[in-house]
Amino acid sequence: MTTAALIVAAGRGSRAGGGLPKQWRDLKNRRVIDWTLKAFRDAHVETIALVLSPLDQPAWDSFADAQDIILAQGGAERAQSVQNGLRALQGRGITKVLIHDAARPCTSPVLINTVIEALDNAAAAAPALAITDALWTGAKGRVSGTQDRTGLFGAQTPQGFHYDAILAAHAAHPGGAADDVEVARAAGLDVVIVAGDPDNIKITRPEDFARAARILETENTMTTSATSLPDIRLGNGYDVHRFGPGDSVTLCGVTLPHERGLQGHSDADVGMHAVTDAIYGALAQGDIGQHFPPSDPQWKGAPSDIFLRHAADLARTMGFHITNVDCTLVCEFPKIGPHAAEMRAVMAEILGLDPTRVSVKATTSERLGFTGRGEGIASLATAALVKP
Repeated sequence: MTTAALIVAAGRGSRAGGGLPKQWRDLKNRRVIDWTLKAFRDAHVETIALVLSPLDQPAWDSFADAQDIILAQGGAERAQSVQNGLRALQGRGITKVLIHDAARPCTSPVLINTVIEALDNAAAAAPALAITDALWTGAKGRVSGTQDRTGLFGAQTPQGFHYDAILAAHAAHPGGAADDVEVARAAGLDVVIVAGDPDNIKITRPEDFARAARILETENTMTTSATSLPDIRLGNGYDVHRFGPGDSVTLCGVTLPHERGLQGHSDADVGMHAVTDAIYGALAQGDIGQHFPPSDPQWKGAPSDIFLRHAADLARTMGFHITNVDCTLVCEFPKIGPHAAEMRAVMAEILGLDPTRVSVKATTSERLGFTGRGEGIASLATAALVKP
């Protein structure tokens, strides 16, 4: 499959100040757009459609001789600019396209390739960060209420699509969409969420330039130093819960009918606990008991997705991408195979990963030991994390 990037650089960006549109302003001795282009080139994206305003003639001149860039004229609205860029790619054998805002110069090659890989199994994929802060509503400078943050994500770019599908979706859309994911969903495309990057900021206000400079300075230091290899971490997790009274068990977020339940301070989800500890282990940040002490009554009966979301959010805060997790459940019963796909999907949603990066499998202990005697269930997990 042939991948292209479509970078939208036709906006005026007045909120960022400085007179010039933000994509043409200086950022660490380069234009903002130059950093954005560098990220895609470093990710080995060989074809780039760059959408420019007709008002920016110096920009047109500066890219006229670039062999990997196809220039397209921006429209009155972003949606029209995207359509113009998509049409400029027609007839070039493009099968995947990543649509990106020029004002996100700190996107990483790792994130770009994560989106590209997700398109192997989905028609659309986009990075996002789960909302972890409390959300308020406000009026006249005062808090007027709160908003449930469950299931809310902050969208990022690049947003990736199968080329023909997003071209048709834009052609059919009436306009006014917040982003290309909204256009895709209006056309019935299922959009997979991949883990976003906290450093992938969008320059919007004047102070964002300083923050972007700090991020790029850190990235450049890592790239040019003798220790410039990515920081790759592996973590292991292990957990056990015994059987007791009950009529169901919860494993990897899926509740299964069973003649007995698992005993524990929370919901005793032995699979999710092992994966959570694997992530904490990769980060060298202890275990569940340190973050959620069993002596604290607020965690009695708590659903274990709280713990897994916390571990995933901590990884992102520390600058790591979770690349994959592998969970093995050790039990004679219940049978895991018929439910493994649902378990993978549940944990993938919590972790912000494609389900192809989440493994759930089961084994028995050949009727040996406490699991063989049916006294409980054990789980082992491994998590791989990378900081570019």
